[in-house]
Amino acid sequence: MDFGYARVSTTAQDLTRQIDTLKGAGVPEELIWSDRRTGATVARDGLEDLLRRVPPHAGHRVTVVTLDRLGRNMRECLNLAHELTEQGIGLRTLKDQIPVDTSVPGPGADMAIALLAMFAQMERTYMLERVASARAAKEARGLSAGRPPKLTAQQRAAAAAMVASGVKHADVAAGFGVAQSTLYRVLAQLREEAQAALLDDDPADGDEAASPEVG
Repeated sequence: MDFGYARVSTTAQDLTRQIDTLKGAGVPEELIWSDRRTGATVARDGLEDLLRRVPPHAGHRVTVVTLDRLGRNMRECLNLAHELTEQGIGLRTLKDQIPVDTSVPGPGADMAIALLAMFAQMERTYMLERVASARAAKEARGLSAGRPPKLTAQQRAAAAAMVASGVKHADVAAGFGVAQSTLYRVLAQLREEAQAALLDDDPADGDEAASPEVG
């Protein structure tokens, strides 16, 4: 039996996409738990309730869209995966670049989980560093340190390239951990910036327009 888990970091974010993905993978809606909490710790009400309710039995499996929905703390992710395995409970991810399904015997699952957990923690570390750096730079200029953009300039370019190559918008948005509405807004901004660059007929003017922040 499959049990599902979904998580977003704040109460303002939407769980619908993750829940729909879990249901599409065969997880009954009544067996999906969720949290609106940071992934820095596994001490979350929904996750803790799920783990209490999954019977220790070979054949049961916890499914998440990506491993970072379980958490962005490498040690806690690895410990949780190990505890599930010890109880005979599998762990499956649906959208990670490296597939994970510990219910299928094989040596690759542990390595995949370790790599994904490491990437999740690294991304969280870099994200916090970017936010702190952007805030400090704004405060140094006397500007308000508002919300940081959802995607960096490099991520925006990568997302646009993926869409141009034929990757579905939903898959691109899921890969970068943003809503499809955010991705559409990013792509629209990139198109506007490209059109503005083409219409700029005064190359002697050395000023470049600052890229708007993506909310």
